[in-house]
Amino acid sequence: MKLNLNQEFESFGIPALDVTRILGVALAHGGELAELFFEVTSSTRVLFEGGRLDRVTNGMDRGVGLRIIFSGRSVYGYTTDLTEDSVLNLAQTLSEAISIKGSSGQTHFQKEIPHWRKANQSVRCIADYQILKSPRNISLLEKIKLVKRAESGARTELPEARQVTAVILDSLRKILIVNSDGLVATDSKTYLQAMVQVVGEKEGRVETAYETEGGYVGLEFFETVSLESIGREAARRVRILLSAKPAPSGTMPVVISSEAGGTMIHEAVGHGLEADLACNGLSVYQGKLGQSVASSLITVLDDGTLPAKRGSYAFDDEGTPSQKNVLIENGILKSYMVDRLSAMKFDLMATGNGRRESFRHKPIVRMTNTYIASGSDDPESILQQTDWGIFVKAMGGGQVNTVTGDFVFAVTEGYLIEGGQLGSPIRGATLVGNGPKVLSIVDRVGNDLGFSTGTCGKDGQGAPVTDAQPTLRIPELTVGGEVPVSTYWPK
Repeated sequence: MKLNLNQEFESFGIPALDVTRILGVALAHGGELAELFFEVTSSTRVLFEGGRLDRVTNGMDRGVGLRIIFSGRSVYGYTTDLTEDSVLNLAQTLSEAISIKGSSGQTHFQKEIPHWRKANQSVRCIADYQILKSPRNISLLEKIKLVKRAESGARTELPEARQVTAVILDSLRKILIVNSDGLVATDSKTYLQAMVQVVGEKEGRVETAYETEGGYVGLEFFETVSLESIGREAARRVRILLSAKPAPSGTMPVVISSEAGGTMIHEAVGHGLEADLACNGLSVYQGKLGQSVASSLITVLDDGTLPAKRGSYAFDDEGTPSQKNVLIENGILKSYMVDRLSAMKFDLMATGNGRRESFRHKPIVRMTNTYIASGSDDPESILQQTDWGIFVKAMGGGQVNTVTGDFVFAVTEGYLIEGGQLGSPIRGATLVGNGPKVLSIVDRVGNDLGFSTGTCGKDGQGAPVTDAQPTLRIPELTVGGEVPVSTYWPK
């Protein structure tokens, strides 16, 4: 195999390299696959705080990572020196780090290719992710004006706010993947994100709220979602929290609005369906393919092809095309999310979920846009037919033990439900439960769908993701709060 990538290297602004030779050196001491991951990322971060411009960061990062897969394991290294000698040095070092008993020590590109790989495959960006107005094409002054708009929205909504922080982030990430099976994949990804955090104080109590919007989009996004509205929403939530009552504590019905996004499905279910956990004894979902793991009302998908969403891409960081993966269908576990290493190790099909934070990190199984599919119930009727409990409008962070499925989430905006109507706002609530058990008792699923964006952390890496869910009713869930449940609903 002889790969000539001079044109690709020129577009990346890096010197041409003999990748055939480099991959050959990488496999000289054995190995099933060698993979080069080139990346050039240009990014800008503008932070406005305390009524003034606080910080501007503008720069470029570039380098190459090399991975060798062998015997169900991998070694990984990277360098920012893109000369051929440096990359060959990296290949030599990693090659010597592996030891496969009985290896012939010969370079071998012509191998029998398993069903999950195709030799000599060129992958190009074919998804329709059009960026109409690139944020890379406007000046820093214009970006500062955008941040001030977000900050002014918050100040207008809550003039007495103790502090407002507004941030605009944008980046252009160009990647080139070449592996020893002949796969060549190249793509450019534009990300844009606006974030506003508001801090308020009342009678000595401090409350904080945070709002973020963005995705795999250009500046045209702010024509439909205004920067001012992002600031106003964060400030509105602070005002609600400052007047909220302490949350009840106990077991009760919980309605989670679609506006809360998919934090619960991401944490309570999503991580447990990642193959590196699910097939290694680290997930409650291990060995349950084909079994019922949720209510028949529940269908869970991970779809990296959704236009403009923060977790979308044409192909993952291993060159596998993104796709719509049905994880749970009508309560039945159908599949896991799979990267290339898990596919090779457990004889599975790669699903386009091999992702990495940058060239400094090895790819691991990650979610993309993960959501519970819409149901048939009217969201208003779900609330009206719930006599009492709590209504969750916004969720904060969460944690899950993937081995047991146990989770805990913070509620950042919640209300009492009294007689099928929204009652007083509450503060300090947490949701505590077990993912499979909670999903198995969901009895109402709305016909709406609300998305939230964020960055998922795993193994020290961050990855842009989107989560979503319709309005859901869980008839019995433990709520951690500040006062006994009998304070609001005496039995």
